[in-house]
Amino acid sequence: MVDRQNRVGSKFGGGGVSSAQQSERERKDRLRELALETIDLAKDPYLMRNHLGTYECKLCLTLHTNEANYLSHTQGKKHQAGLARRAAMEAKLARQKGETDVMMPMRSTTASQRAETKVKIGRPGYEVSKSRDPESNARCLTFELHYPELDDARNRQPRHRFMSA
Repeated sequence: MVDRQNRVGSKFGGGGVSSAQQSERERKDRLRELALETIDLAKDPYLMRNHLGTYECKLCLTLHTNEANYLSHTQGKKHQAGLARRAAMEAKLARQKGETDVMMPMRSTTASQRAETKVKIGRPGYEVSKSRDPESNARCLTFELHYPELDDARNRQPRHRFMSA
């Protein structure tokens, strides 16, 4: 319970009157305890604790100092709008694919299924050689990349392009 002695303006042993600030703090503590009992933050897909000890909402890209602050954020306008936008996007994807379950796109792409679609290249190697252009006498660098487990390198389009500045 709340310590009601040693407050300014109260008699010894009298309990005293709590200020508006103290009663507001007590109310917030009670609400935080109640929320932590009812909501399991371990199952929240958008909550992430970073290396600084603060909490991040991956949906809204916001930082929060503690769990209570994050819980109040989840009830707020920005987070609710983000959830609505996400649900609308998933519904649109479901209509395009002809699925009836709206949450199916999120559940169907597990880490193992995403790994199957990736191209295996093995341990890449590289060679860098310096040369000069015979006509302009400009210096050149040649990068040769080796992908030992790539099945057919001629049919693959690289996703990176190197350009001079």
